[in-house]
Amino acid sequence: MIDTQTAGSDQRWLSFRVGAQLYAAPLGEISEVIRDGEITPVPGAAGDLLGIRHLRGRIVPVLDGRRRLGLDEGQDLDVGQIRLIMLSHGAHLVGLRVDAIGDLVSPGHSGIAPPPPGAAARVDDPVYGVIPWQGSFVALLDVGRLCRLPAESEVA
Repeated sequence: MIDTQTAGSDQRWLSFRVGAQLYAAPLGEISEVIRDGEITPVPGAAGDLLGIRHLRGRIVPVLDGRRRLGLDEGQDLDVGQIRLIMLSHGAHLVGLRVDAIGDLVSPGHSGIAPPPPGAAARVDDPVYGVIPWQGSFVALLDVGRLCRLPAESEVA
């Protein structure tokens, strides 16, 4: 879970588009952004796991951002814009395929608001909060919940 002490107005987030919605992950938990590439499917894996990818000697699971966030499969994708965001949470590295990379955002003076009522109905919903951005809003993601990783207190 995101620590509200560190999620203050000075923290920066990298925004990205999945479907028509803008999401963002804390910049401190993003190791890199790379082009979409060869992903090896894993038989019997969860529906939102695209597969695994080899990245500089590490085997990295790659999640489909649309499926993980409960969005429809996109028919209007610009394949040249698709990227993999490598999310780093503790010792874990997980890739997230997104439709396009956006801007760096910061909550600023407006702060982080809770998700809209009913928006976080799923138990495993990764949306931490929202911030206003360019006439709309950006949904801020909790990387641990997004990647279904154990809380640091649960790791021995």
